[in-house]
Amino acid sequence: MNDQQQTEQYSGVQDQQIRAALDQHWAASDANDFETEHLIYHEDAVLDYPQSGERTRGRRNIQNQRASQPSKKRFTVQRIIGSGDLWVSEFILTYDGKPSYTVSIMEFRGDKVARETQYFADSFVAPAWRAQWVERMDT
Repeated sequence: MNDQQQTEQYSGVQDQQIRAALDQHWAASDANDFETEHLIYHEDAVLDYPQSGERTRGRRNIQNQRASQPSKKRFTVQRIIGSGDLWVSEFILTYDGKPSYTVSIMEFRGDKVARETQYFADSFVAPAWRAQWVERMDT
């Protein structure tokens, strides 16, 4: 086995481990298991919410601010794509029954998240003028 094949094999194993960690993270998020949810983060991880202009530094601070969220929330993962140190999760985050379409971009350092950026978008009514070119999606 040459160096490139060894690197590809290692990358494939690491990608599988990260994907399993992401699956565990989002399942724990949905279950309000805050301890398990935050195992994926480095101690010095950074979480950005660009739409509100907020940055949270440190795994404990990320966990504490999420655990303090007063709304009842649910997570429905639509898809997870990525490899190496960059992974993107698309999901519907439902707060008190109201869906917010969300994208999480996670940058890994090794097997843990060093930086995450989340974008949130509320649903909106589709305008009638473009109905002839589109089809309805199941959400």
